[in-house]
Amino acid sequence: MAEIKDPENTIVIELKDGPVTVELLPDVAPQHVTRMKELARAGAYDNVVFHRVIDGFMAQTGDVAHGNAEKDFDLRRAGTGGSDLPDLPAEFSRLPHDRGTIGAARAQNPNSANSQFFINFTDNHFLNGQYTVYGRVIEGMEHVDAITRGEPPANPDRLLSVKVAADA
Repeated sequence: MAEIKDPENTIVIELKDGPVTVELLPDVAPQHVTRMKELARAGAYDNVVFHRVIDGFMAQTGDVAHGNAEKDFDLRRAGTGGSDLPDLPAEFSRLPHDRGTIGAARAQNPNSANSQFFINFTDNHFLNGQYTVYGRVIEGMEHVDAITRGEPPANPDRLLSVKVAADA
């Protein structure tokens, strides 16, 4: 089990193959961290599919509007929405998009991140300074590596549950 130093700023994601522990970075991207915790505490991420998973690149999920496999699910719409909350301003930093980092997915507008996020499978430094980094996997990356690939995958994996460690 990963040593959790700050349970209030740690997320535990349950995947089909096991738990993934994510250390959030409130000093780097406070608004993105607050949003992830708010949606996790509301249960909004539970059962949301990974709608874009590119081998050697990243796994994207977090469309709480259209990605919940248990609520009026249509795979063609997964990845097209966010949450009912307002979009977030970019919180770019000097942190690189290394393997295991969590990045805020967004549209072309840098200030359009909402609920979607991605986990980098590899170092993706070409994303540096263009997408907000707000967390990193500290345990369970092997479970992320096992996520089914596809854009979208024919039978997508999902976030079984997403919880703030302080609440577990």
